[in-house]
Amino acid sequence: MKVAIISFTEHGALLAHKVSRGLREQQANCACWLKKKNASASDFPDIQILDGSLSAWTEAQFRETDALIFIGATGIAVRSIAPYVRSKKTDPAVLVMDERGRHVISLLSGHIGGANALTLLAAEITGAEPVITTATDLNGKFAVDAFAARRDLYMDSMPIAKEIAAWLVEGRRVGMRSAFPVFGSVPDELDQNGTQEIGFSVTIRKDAPFERTLHLVPRAVVLGIGCKKGTEEEPIRSLVCETLSRYEIFPESIAKIASIDLKKEEQGLCSFAESIGVPVVTYTAEELKTVQADEEFSESDFVKSVTGVGNVCERAALKCSGARRLLLPKTAAQGVTVAAAVTDYTVCMED
Repeated sequence: MKVAIISFTEHGALLAHKVSRGLREQQANCACWLKKKNASASDFPDIQILDGSLSAWTEAQFRETDALIFIGATGIAVRSIAPYVRSKKTDPAVLVMDERGRHVISLLSGHIGGANALTLLAAEITGAEPVITTATDLNGKFAVDAFAARRDLYMDSMPIAKEIAAWLVEGRRVGMRSAFPVFGSVPDELDQNGTQEIGFSVTIRKDAPFERTLHLVPRAVVLGIGCKKGTEEEPIRSLVCETLSRYEIFPESIAKIASIDLKKEEQGLCSFAESIGVPVVTYTAEELKTVQADEEFSESDFVKSVTGVGNVCERAALKCSGARRLLLPKTAAQGVTVAAAVTDYTVCMED
């Protein structure tokens, strides 16, 4: 986590140093600033003096960091962040602490951005009283957005997520389904078996077990991709999107792309992987030959003559995922082949 801390007084700067030191012990990447007239950098080691505008600083931190901590008045923080607040899905966590370290407030992005968790950590470091105002936390209820954020699950509908939170705060049960094994205690307010009007599903598919379904999508799909030398990015993207759409699989479920080592530096393949933010994993022909499967591979003599193995995409998907059964069999178009397999994913209810 990348954290930016700003203070406005000498007491605040000392507190910023303490918070930063504690967060670094938790593997956070922290940087501190002091916005104060006539301040000297030599008086405050490890703290940068902010000579520019607070607004410009805030705008930059909204783009570049995961969390901002203001040590000063809440009003300063609110006015500073107001022009840059956009969405619960993208806004960083924002905290406010008074300069004496008596209170620390979770101001923005409490669940998805992690502000509530960071508030508790800052309170532990400083001895401050944590101030958290989200209703699910205050009432001790399950928070679906926090659950998703801590597990890096994609949420496809913020309106439904908000509606689920409202139902839970009102003491009503919501449905829960999972396409993956569930471990740990499931809260009583989540109904895994009954028929509920609204609920969430941990899945890679666009199913609808409830009238209003929130999909929580894990990165659990490995795409196996083969392509002719020199294939550009667009044919790869087109076939992947078309194939996932046909089988109603969320593209956000892609965790990795797997192929043969001959494609390790294939520009089109690498560019596509970079554009969706996943790594490319490659294997030798000998490694792909050893892959075992519950079904026969769709072999090609031509592919074997070029690569040394008769099927790249299916074998690579299984090799990388550790599975024996394909989620999607080979699909081919424009010199590109795509297959998919699912990793051994599990849902842990407890943090």
